[in-house]
Amino acid sequence: MTKPPRIWVSNLKPARGELVRVRAQIEHPMESGLRTDAGGQLRPRHIISRFEARLGPHLLFVWEPGISVSPNPYIEFTFLAREGGELVMAWTDEKGPPIEVRRTITLA
Repeated sequence: MTKPPRIWVSNLKPARGELVRVRAQIEHPMESGLRTDAGGQLRPRHIISRFEARLGPHLLFVWEPGISVSPNPYIEFTFLAREGGELVMAWTDEKGPPIEVRRTITLA
């Protein structure tokens, strides 16, 4: 993964109870380990095993993709703004350290 994840948050300063939409995409090969290259050799498995979104201490969304997910996975989720805090989104890669992106949500 050479580029940072692309993140869009509909409103970083929502009113209490407002619906907030988050879109996230990460550049990743999501290689299943079941395909072969031009020489007939199996390509090594390389997938994201978990995505997690938290607002402060509260878990908002968890996704555990399997090997059938296409490259550069796109995730979209919504939540009700009940409190402000730091929105932390983390991708766990099987071959490297987790990648995190943070955005601050402040109630208007």
